[in-house]
Amino acid sequence: MNRLSHVRIVLVGTTHPGNIGAAARAMKNMGLRDLTLVAPKVFPSGEATARASGADDILSEARVCRDLQEAIDDCALVVGASARLRTISWPQLDPRECAKQVTAGNTKTAILFGREHSGLTNEELERCHYLLHIPCDPDFSSLNVAAAVQIVAYELFLSTQKQAHTDNNGPALATAAEMESFYGHLERTLYDLRFLHERKPGPSVMRRLRRIFNRAMLEKKEIHLLRGILTAVQLRIRPPA
Repeated sequence: MNRLSHVRIVLVGTTHPGNIGAAARAMKNMGLRDLTLVAPKVFPSGEATARASGADDILSEARVCRDLQEAIDDCALVVGASARLRTISWPQLDPRECAKQVTAGNTKTAILFGREHSGLTNEELERCHYLLHIPCDPDFSSLNVAAAVQIVAYELFLSTQKQAHTDNNGPALATAAEMESFYGHLERTLYDLRFLHERKPGPSVMRRLRRIFNRAMLEKKEIHLLRGILTAVQLRIRPPA
């Protein structure tokens, strides 16, 4: 049984195809198979195949998506790797802490790695439950994206060796698609209540609300409950004709 079958590695906006191949090689060495590419500049590529060094099957099975949401729709846990710490702080994990959490059960998980030169945008990080930060020497913090994948993949593999894998019999968590639908519903309701205003939209308000609900790791039943409340509020302030 592949103990990491529930883990998806997502490369966002990769510019150099060699990095895709090197990431695939790192994944295969550590028992990971699910590679998803979001709007890569060049793929497929002979350079990617060469750098994969035998992990051609990972490349051939890789899924290419138009945008990040498509890549994570079915995932209930999303972790975004970032070299920079942000002004609005996300809950943060190092690679070992991340591996421990991800391998504790079998929740469908996406681990995101951003562009070579700019990483993940704040908007992309808003879709994450945690920020994954790989500590480096502060005098030279320039970690290649494929090297970052290798570090995280190794910690995931090591974690599966250290702990017995048990089935996650807990309640099902809401997927990324369900969370995005909820956030859209929440934002519309806040506009209806005039808490948000069309002339002064509040991206920072929604960003902070996303952080609150992402941190809560909502279950499917909880999402249905919250959306039922939002619908009741909308009916109250906008009764049907």
